[in-house]
Amino acid sequence: MTAQLRIVSGGQTGADRAALDAALQAGAPCGGWAPGGRMAEDGPLAARYPLQEIPGAGYIERTRANVADSDGTVILHGGALEGGTLQTQRFCAELDKPCLVIAREQFDESQAAAEIARFVAAHGIHRLNVAGPRASKQPQIYAYVHAVISRLLAREAAAA
Repeated sequence: MTAQLRIVSGGQTGADRAALDAALQAGAPCGGWAPGGRMAEDGPLAARYPLQEIPGAGYIERTRANVADSDGTVILHGGALEGGTLQTQRFCAELDKPCLVIAREQFDESQAAAEIARFVAAHGIHRLNVAGPRASKQPQIYAYVHAVISRLLAREAAAA
C-alpha cells in the first residue's frame, strides 16, 4: 500500500460520506466528483468535503465519473446490491476497473480493512473509490464504512 492512498467518493449520505469523514479525520487525501449543486439526499454537500461538482450532472453521471477516475472501487454494503450501488458495480465492469464487493454480514471491520488492503496492493491502487448505499437505504452502513476505512488508513499509516 502506498502512503498516498486517496479516498474518493460521491459524497452521498451513508457509505460515501463515511469514507470521506474517515479520510478527513485521518488527514488522508480525499476527493471525488459530486452531482450538480453538490446534491445529496440531505441537501447540498458541505464545503468541508473536497469534491468537484459536475455542473448539470445527476447521481448516475457522478457515480460513473468516480469509477472512471479511480484505480479501483470497493463497495461496502449490507444485503443485496441495488440502485446506485449496483450501478457502481456495473460501471466497474463496463470501464474494466477492479472492484471489490464486501458485505458487512460476512466481514467485521478489521477483516474488511484487511481485504481492502490486499485488494489495493494487488491492483496497485492509488485512488480508491469507496461506494455503498445511502443512509436512507441502510442507516447502519455509515458506522461500518467509517470503521473499515479508518482501520484501512491506520494500517497504511503504520506501514509507511
